[in-house]
Amino acid sequence: MTTATIDKKNKKMPVKGMMDNVMEQFNSAADLIELHPNIRKILSITNNEIVVHFPVKMDNGDVEIFTGYRVQHNNALGPYKGGLRYHPTVDIDAARALAMWMTWKTSLAGLPYGGGKGGIQLDPSIYSQGELERITRRFTFALADNIGPEHDIPAPDVNTNSQTMAWMADTYMSTRPPAERTANQHVVTGKPDGSGGLEGRDRATGYGVFLTIKFWAERNNENLEGKKFIVQGFGNVGYWAAYFLENEGAKLVAVQDAFGSIRNINGIKVEDLLNYTKINNGSVSGFPGAFDLDNERFFTSECDICIPAALGNQITKENAPKIKARLIAEGANGPTNVDGEKILLDRGITIIPDILCNSGGVIGSYFEWLQNRNGELWQLDEVMIKLEKKMKESFNKVYAFSESEAMDLRTAAFCIAIKRIEKAYIQRGIFP
Repeated sequence: MTTATIDKKNKKMPVKGMMDNVMEQFNSAADLIELHPNIRKILSITNNEIVVHFPVKMDNGDVEIFTGYRVQHNNALGPYKGGLRYHPTVDIDAARALAMWMTWKTSLAGLPYGGGKGGIQLDPSIYSQGELERITRRFTFALADNIGPEHDIPAPDVNTNSQTMAWMADTYMSTRPPAERTANQHVVTGKPDGSGGLEGRDRATGYGVFLTIKFWAERNNENLEGKKFIVQGFGNVGYWAAYFLENEGAKLVAVQDAFGSIRNINGIKVEDLLNYTKINNGSVSGFPGAFDLDNERFFTSECDICIPAALGNQITKENAPKIKARLIAEGANGPTNVDGEKILLDRGITIIPDILCNSGGVIGSYFEWLQNRNGELWQLDEVMIKLEKKMKESFNKVYAFSESEAMDLRTAAFCIAIKRIEKAYIQRGIFP
């Protein structure tokens, strides 16, 4: 399974405005905390932007040229960290916005990382497994010394998975001197269990989404039993979030993926739906336990909780007035744009922001990085306990700040994240 789903019917999903969104979020929080003007200048730009063009031989013998990106936003707190996505909408502007969000996400989680992001502009569904392997390995080689276990550590994202990371790690390690190869295993995270991966990394993001919903419910003296929820994107994040919510007694009533939307107000069994997608080319459409639904009506579904876990800019000023949920838990990066968010907040709808809600993934990546670095092997139950502890610390910090400063959760999360980076610059100074 990939970490998110894409819309193959509308391949050019709207990425315009993502940079505007992240900058508006940043500037709003920076104004509130009175961020030092010099540090604002530094954080408003990216450190490095790498664009690589590289040839790959296809199965039919033809050579195709691909364009790959890696944007490194800020490393004041540690190495750059962030996913690589394979999608037709990947471009430098999208990578910039996503890299900035990663900086705030890692800072908020208290991790020793900065933010990076990137990927390749392609539709992976039209390439064979062998072609995707050659594309991934050639991209890794093209990035060369721009990534490294103490410099920039990629991870899975949209349409990339543990297999992608295994190819990347093997390619990178193969370019090192023999005596240094195993010491570079943590150049990427999200690897398979048998190749240096972390037990539980596959479910870390979705579990984190579930945990933030659970913590919110506890804070509001509510029970998840019987709560209705909808999920956009039934990839890795959407599936695991739904799996853990269902275990708490909540009811999945609508799902939207790349191929269509389904709904059943009496509930959709999560495991049955997963098994169906495995024999239906990854699609939820036509699931016998639900009715097909027009895509435009998905966000209007009656529910208590909405989990956008696909791509960015999905909740906008057009559909925000129609959303029925009382809680939005952002499993994807930037799924709610600024205009849509204003409408939701005015309507009294709570949003658990992406940099908090889906941070379980990067926390799991940090655990994997530590495991590789120290030559350890962590057990699944140990990982889940550590993940819950870290997520709870972040959630409580954000919730308390939002209440004390009378602000929404996203603004509170940004304020906390930016303050931590500001403190690092103040303590260290700026070279020279």
